[in-house]
Amino acid sequence: MPTLRNAVRLLSTAGCAAAFAAAMTLGGGAHASATGTSPLATFSYDLHGVGVTVPTGCFLTHSIKGTGKRISRQLAGVDCVGLAATFSSFCNWRIDFTYADTANRIYRTSRGATHTECKGDPLRRVAGQRLPAYGKACARFYVNGQRRAAQCHFITA
Repeated sequence: MPTLRNAVRLLSTAGCAAAFAAAMTLGGGAHASATGTSPLATFSYDLHGVGVTVPTGCFLTHSIKGTGKRISRQLAGVDCVGLAATFSSFCNWRIDFTYADTANRIYRTSRGATHTECKGDPLRRVAGQRLPAYGKACARFYVNGQRRAAQCHFITA
């Protein structure tokens, strides 16, 4: 989604790698949206016998919008800035969404497809849904089966 990508690039270019979130309560229901960013640490992986290194400068951004336990929109993607934007490509990647209750027990996982093509800006969206419990929703980014970043938002009454 171009709007999310532009926001991530703007925040990252300004040197803001810290997560940010906004939530507002009106009347009896919670109307909330949140966007957070988590940095990916430098890592290396093997791709068909060739070593691939991802340098510092990449971020997983997770955006969620909804009311109470109803999620109307959710997406997550990876963007890179600086040298990382030039030299980073993710192969065999996927983005999962997990949902946990207030006791931190995961009750649902929406596993993303593993993309064998190499891409510099992975992105995944999921359809709206109603959660059975308050707790948290997380986006988890995997490369070659290894979790490389996670970003979560609390969903409360």
